[in-house]
Order: sequence, then C-alpha cells, then structure tokens
Amino acid sequence: MIDNSCVVSTRVRLARNLEGYPFPSHLKDEKQAKEIIRLVAAALSRLEEFRLYHMDAISKEKALSLKENHLISPNLIANKRISAALINHEESVSVMINEEDHLREQCIVKGLDLRLAYETMSEIDGSISRSMKFAYDEQFGYLTACPTNLGTGMRASVMMFLPAITLCGKMPEVIRLLYPKGLTVRGIYGEGSEAEGYMYQISNEITLGVTEEEILARVEKFVGKISELERVERNALANGANSLELRDECMRSYGILTNCAKLSTDELIKLSANVKLGACLGFSKLDDVSLIDDLVVKMRPSNINSAAERELTPVERDVYRAQYTAKYLKKIFQNG
Repeated sequence: MIDNSCVVSTRVRLARNLEGYPFPSHLKDEKQAKEIIRLVAAALSRLEEFRLYHMDAISKEKALSLKENHLISPNLIANKRISAALINHEESVSVMINEEDHLREQCIVKGLDLRLAYETMSEIDGSISRSMKFAYDEQFGYLTACPTNLGTGMRASVMMFLPAITLCGKMPEVIRLLYPKGLTVRGIYGEGSEAEGYMYQISNEITLGVTEEEILARVEKFVGKISELERVERNALANGANSLELRDECMRSYGILTNCAKLSTDELIKLSANVKLGACLGFSKLDDVSLIDDLVVKMRPSNINSAAERELTPVERDVYRAQYTAKYLKKIFQNG
C-alpha cells in the first residue's frame, strides 16, 4: 500500500525526433525550426486546445514561471531562438519543441498514476506521429540526441516526499537499491538539480532493451518499496527518543511561517517541508498535505511576479511571500 503523503506527482515524458530534420543542436535554419513548430501545433490542434508559446516572443519572467511550474526546461529557454512549447489549458500536458530533441512530450498528474500519464502521452504521441514521421531504427528504437534516451525514449518519474529517509540517513541505501534495477534518484528539477525540501524524483534510467510496460511496472514497484521504507522511518521518528525535539521544530516552523514579516524562497522550502512532515507524523491536523506543495510552487519568484502583475523587487517578493503564506497556512489548517 503506497502512502499518498509520500507521492507528490507523476510524470511521463517521451523524447522524439522528426525524420528529415537535423537534431536541434544542428538546426541552424530558423525557417526549418519554425516549420517543425507549425507542423506539431497543427497535429495537436485535432486533440484539444493548446496554447503555443514561442520562447523568443515571451518575457523572461513568463519563461521562468513556466519552468517553475515544471512545464518547460532550462534547455528550452536556452534554445529560445528556435524553440517553443505547446501547453494545454489544465497545464497537465506540455510539448516542448526544439529542446535537446525535436519533441519532449510530457504529462504531469498529481499523486501516483503512471498509467494515466502514459495513456495521455500515448494519445498525444499518436496524434503527432500520424502527421509526421519520427526518426526510428528497427534495432535501436526511437533515435534521440542523448544515447541514454534511445529505445522507448520514455522517462517515467515519480516525485516523492522523503523526509524520514533523509533525516535517518537512509537515502544512500535507496540509491543503492535503485541503481542495479536501472532506476535513479534526481532532484526536484531533474538531472543535475538538488533535492529541495526532501523532494526526490524516482525515474527509470534505462530506455533501451525494455518496453514501456516494463518501465512503468518497475518504477511503480520500487516507488512502493520506497514508500514502505519511508513509512517505517516516519514511525521511528514519531516514537523515537528525539520525537519531542522534532515536534518542536515542526511547530516552530509553522509559527515562523505564519508570523514572519518577510520570507525567502529557501526559507519557505525548508520550513514548509517541516510543517508538512509535522502533519504527516500527526503533530498537526491536515488531511491534504499536497496543499503545502501547491503553496511552494505558487510562491516561486516568477510566479509571484505573475500574480502581482509586475516585476517585484526581491524584498517586495519576500514580503508578499510572507503575507500570502501566513494567510494560506492558517486557512488550510483551520479547515483541517
């Protein structure tokens, strides 16, 4: 049984390239780049309404806001001369165009639902493939810019909240458990990023020589094992010799967040993780701990600027973040 408080979200991403076009790293002709964008947008228009964002036509703040919401990658922003993104109304599906590959198609859903995310991406992928031909080899599968994506071109990732495993020093054990099975642990923004607020991405590293179903089943299996380990370690924390100190730290974090005059992003991430841990351990009552995850995303710098409808100074953002966070937390804990 997987503990829902351990699993934040699920993402399935497909890497694809179009036959007859140079890979983005060699795509020097802007006319070709725009043609790819036009063709993909036309293909997806048959499914549902997607909003098209040309990276060279949107503001830096808007691009950063999309990144903060995990809808685009830093690479897409870096390639802004030739890149674009198609994002659906619910912001659960995004198709990045001319990133490292011609297409990075992804679906993000709350909680653990690898099958739903995969089925959604299969429909998106199928619609595009009916309009244009993907670069594919009978031996190697889908051809990608990075060899680690060859084969299915699929990454199945689950974002997990693992405070107890982290605090008990068991994360190296988890990494050793996953590595021989072709799985890996990454930070909140993927490869090369850090684990903020006890958040880790568990995903497949091997895409060649395995089927999509095998990848999904393997990730799901080990997410279950990690969830069980986290449950055991949480129980040890709640009933251990230092439980009073831990409870005090969690409650103090809530006190700071609901009473401070200014609040940085780093402080919010650290303190809100403590508040969430306190709720998971029963030190405070909050039925839906995912509401705290929503808060952290909303209070990222570019998202605050979007909400304020102007570019705030760092100090103004910290004041806004403190005021919003205090009201938000009081409301959700009052409602239980």
